[in-house]
Amino acid sequence: MNIKKSLQIAAVFIGTVVGAGLASGREIMIFFTQYGYKSFIGMILVMFIYIFVAKTIINISLEHNLKSYNDLIQLISPNLFGSVITLLLSSLFLCSASIILAGSGALLNEFFGIPKWIGLLIMLIVTVVITLRKTKGLIEVNSFIVPALTTVIILIFVLYLIKPGDNFNLNYIISIDPEGPNYWLFKSINYGCFNIFASCGVLIPLTFELKDERSLNMGMTIGAIVLTILSLILNFMLIINVPDIFYKEIPLLYVTGTFSRYIQTALLIIIWLEMYSTEVSDIFTLSRALEKSFKISYNHAIFLILGTAFAISQFGFANLVNFLYPAFAILSTIFVILILYFRYFKSAKLKNLKYKQAR
Repeated sequence: MNIKKSLQIAAVFIGTVVGAGLASGREIMIFFTQYGYKSFIGMILVMFIYIFVAKTIINISLEHNLKSYNDLIQLISPNLFGSVITLLLSSLFLCSASIILAGSGALLNEFFGIPKWIGLLIMLIVTVVITLRKTKGLIEVNSFIVPALTTVIILIFVLYLIKPGDNFNLNYIISIDPEGPNYWLFKSINYGCFNIFASCGVLIPLTFELKDERSLNMGMTIGAIVLTILSLILNFMLIINVPDIFYKEIPLLYVTGTFSRYIQTALLIIIWLEMYSTEVSDIFTLSRALEKSFKISYNHAIFLILGTAFAISQFGFANLVNFLYPAFAILSTIFVILILYFRYFKSAKLKNLKYKQAR
């Protein structure tokens, strides 16, 4: 097992998952925070989903020599339904890229008051620069951004511990009741499946290139544990700021409102960089898919996808996250069920049939 490879894989997984929704706190708020103390239980469950399902995808990818998420879908569902899933889940990456473009504009606008289109333009330019470097660029950008994200979030949490607010107590967290149906378990499963699918776009190509099962499994396990710790910290800081955070487009910036301008600026930079990391992952994934399915050159696909994502981003960050993330989470859950069915039921039946025919 190669430790360096494992850490790089962990960084790519974290960077792919964090993105606009989680880094801003909005994704955590939608799926977890509203459920109070139960949200922490849900996050632990999500960690095990990451580890178990990622291991399954890695095994299938190595066994069948898969190159992209399109190959995986066609393997587990080689029919019209599989084609529909491919189309819908490809749109997930496109919408995710659009959400991040909108988020980059909203972030800089809320903090600095600059026009949103400037934030969009900056994100577009730097995404093109790294995405043209393909897998190497993906690993490079996450190897820098993920450690920086971890450091800043832990620093903010320590500052909260040093100077706690009025709601910084267990009784307040327990007292929070969800508004509407208490679907914390359902949403936790949806969230875990959503993120594990989002990582497929880079996990399967990495598996094809590295072909090192132990390093891949260890990397995903490390990534899942670190990501869960960060999510627990973020969720705690959001919970003690309920209900005010529900009215903010970038909740995590509101959480740090009592801190110095330097801390807020550091957080802003990290959130933007994580958005950038996931934007690179989404564009990389879609460009590879277009290159394989439609014979469009990888470089041309980058500009085609970014142009489309820019148009969709005009609907606004909060609107896109609130509507699209829960919808795609349900779709991703169906995708994960198909993977598990193929690996532990259909694949076993095929092996038994081949064994009987060989005899």
